Amino acid sequence: MSYKKSAALALATALAGGSAVLVAAPAAQATVQDVNYQCKTPIGNKGAVSPIDIKSVKSGGGHKLTMSFQKGVSSSPVELGKGAMKPSAVIKVGGADSGTVAVSGAPNTEAIPANTPIKISDLSGTYTPKKSGKVTFTAGVLTIKALGTTTTCTPSNNPKPSLELEVKGAGGSGSGSDSGSGSDAGPDSGSGSGGSGTGGSGSSELPQTGPADSAIALGTLGGTVLLAGAAGALWLTRRNQAARSR
Repeated sequence: MSYKKSAALALATALAGGSAVLVAAPAAQATVQDVNYQCKTPIGNKGAVSPIDIKSVKSGGGHKLTMSFQKGVSSSPVELGKGAMKPSAVIKVGGADSGTVAVSGAPNTEAIPANTPIKISDLSGTYTPKKSGKVTFTAGVLTIKALGTTTTCTPSNNPKPSLELEVKGAGGSGSGSDSGSGSDAGPDSGSGSGGSGTGGSGSSELPQTGPADSAIALGTLGGTVLLAGAAGALWLTRRNQAARSR
């Protein structure tokens, strides 16, 4: 086999290997969605729009969900001291599965001035799939507890899912709603964790980090090594031919 055919074969092998890894990566789609929260507060109704991001990380037989608020919602007529405000929410599950996932977060780490949009910390909880297939996660009701009062904020614009994941339920399939358990995080933790309930729907999705990204990076590295090997073989062949011609 000539050195040209050897180099071409090595190149084709490298590209095929990288392509196989990319195709095998699990599908996940994330879309930040604007959620129009209408809040019922002790002093009246307030409204605010916040972009909502939901991420997922595989954790044992479940998925740890993290819900992030990019803008503050609601406000307080008086200053909220450090640790005075505790947020929680539900994420609606739709698609192949159904139910809700309870998520919670840490109390505010700094005082919140009066009449200032309340910045919500990241909220987290665990989703355990009962069915296999493409599952969607959509922002649901937000609850803010502060100074002995409760403010309930409900999405009014029927937001689309912020996350869509391909999941596998116990035994490959199942029935019923999500279930789980969790505990509230303290003031110094970045986020809390929650359980789950029932009800909810949705349909769309977000990129995962972890094993999938590692597999893609490994496939790219393997392709690079094979290409480098092919280039080295080609250089040695040409050098030997030049030496014979002398």
